Amino acid sequence: MSKKFDIAVVGATGAVGETIISILEQRNFPINNLYPLASSKSAGMKIQCQGKTWTVQDLDTFDFTKAQIGLFSAGGSISEKYAPRAAEAGCIVVDNTAHFRRDEDIPLVVPEVNAHAIAGYTKRNIIANPNCSTIQMLVALKPIYDAVGIERINVATYQAVSGTGKAAITELTEQTAKLLNGQDVENEVYPKQIAFNVIPHIDVFQDNGYTKEEMKMVWETKKIFEDDNILVNPTAVRVPVIYGHSEAVHIETKKKITASEAREILSKASGVTVMDDRKDGGYATPFEEATNKDDTFVSRIREDITHERGLNMWVVSDNIRKGAALNTIQIAEILIEKYL
Repeated sequence: MSKKFDIAVVGATGAVGETIISILEQRNFPINNLYPLASSKSAGMKIQCQGKTWTVQDLDTFDFTKAQIGLFSAGGSISEKYAPRAAEAGCIVVDNTAHFRRDEDIPLVVPEVNAHAIAGYTKRNIIANPNCSTIQMLVALKPIYDAVGIERINVATYQAVSGTGKAAITELTEQTAKLLNGQDVENEVYPKQIAFNVIPHIDVFQDNGYTKEEMKMVWETKKIFEDDNILVNPTAVRVPVIYGHSEAVHIETKKKITASEAREILSKASGVTVMDDRKDGGYATPFEEATNKDDTFVSRIREDITHERGLNMWVVSDNIRKGAALNTIQIAEILIEKYL
């Protein structure tokens, strides 16, 4: 790939932005100029990528006509304001927030699942990156969906605090240290203590009793699979883990599939690593297997003993990497390979 591109990274100093820049280097993305963008307080910081030093610039004053692609990961309100500005300047935006995901004229893409949808970027020059929990679930389910169909998904998530951001990581580590030293803790990021605890509440509550995080999995699955009839019933839970989301996924397929057939299909699937030995430690965990890995790990594949077309599995992935940064860059790679 001889052609190189000018890339803007919005939110370059955040957890996802830093990972985006590291993956751009690891995957040798064809960069001509890199424009790390952040708030004015971060302007002037230096970032290393591909053997060069790049200076963080103030997002508010940046001229997006300088960049062909913008990778956005600075929060929904930032994307709401600056992504259309970038798109109008001719910069194709890959947005990692929830702001544009439900817009009918904006593609919502998981490259292993619906890469063809990227072609729709021309409508508004924006492509949306799905929610991290949706990404890993659909990477694991798409091969089975293609093989036998899926009628219903029941999923309970076990989501790492890094999904909330750097302040949440600090809250977990500081609370843990204080509690181990017999000190009292305060809750600032979460409504309840997160250390040594689990919180069945992610994002704001909706009128139907589900949280917005849970409803994102419903809305996004239907859009990405292009299937308004698929049923999704989620419970999203925050757990005291720093990196890596886990999901207990229970599906009801249209045609019967055995655990061994599912294992065989998934073992050949792009972006999936099957780790499913029925012995102590023969399964993936967020810390030991998923952290800093590109793939989504699938374990505990077994037939549902209560439903003749039911299948259960355990799905683990690095939420900052595959759930955000890597998915964004994979979209950009397909964009430059097929469309630019």
